[in-house]
Amino acid sequence: MLKRKNIIKIAIDSPAAAGAGTQAKLISKHYNLLQLDTGRIYRYIANIKIKEPKEFNYQYIKKKINNLKISSLNNKKLLSDKVATIASIIAKDKKIRKLVNTFQLKCAYNPPSKYAGSCLDGRDICSVIVPDADVKLFITANLKTRAHRRYKELKAKNRNISYQEVLKSVKKRDKSDINRKISPLKKTKDSILLNTSNLSIRRCFLKIKKIIDRKIII
Repeated sequence: MLKRKNIIKIAIDSPAAAGAGTQAKLISKHYNLLQLDTGRIYRYIANIKIKEPKEFNYQYIKKKINNLKISSLNNKKLLSDKVATIASIIAKDKKIRKLVNTFQLKCAYNPPSKYAGSCLDGRDICSVIVPDADVKLFITANLKTRAHRRYKELKAKNRNISYQEVLKSVKKRDKSDINRKISPLKKTKDSILLNTSNLSIRRCFLKIKKIIDRKIII
């Protein structure tokens, strides 16, 4: 694998709705990094399964991943519950994970030259994908705060759903992420814990910026 030298690599792991995706975007914009929400790749594959079930096989997925552009991961259709459910099943497939990991590694270690480096967020970034990252963060928040955030997000999209349903869904997702056999969610010893329960988006970003600025020279 081709690796660019002297690039900034930031790895973020987090449970669902902890605010990691929002912070990854802010970090990437501030430091001019390629940003990749790794969970979106599994959603992208899940959407292929829904739209093109007859074409869905490993060779076809490999071809799609090899030609995947990050902009394709911004498709709003990838945020549906149906896509999320199928994505969580697909993520347990070893062959598919291998294909996805190859794409993640390319983004992490060989981002386009216009970027100063990369920022990846997911569940196994610090432990599996970028274990040698310059900055490793584990972003979390208490369960009720995360469920409330996700509930507000869904209500803003005019989704007819109750807070209790969202709470149950986040709990279920946590259990699945932590207990899965392949690349479970866990905090590595060398990642910095950041609890966002009582932090605004801005305050959280400033805390992260301070951590990054201490670790790297821009």
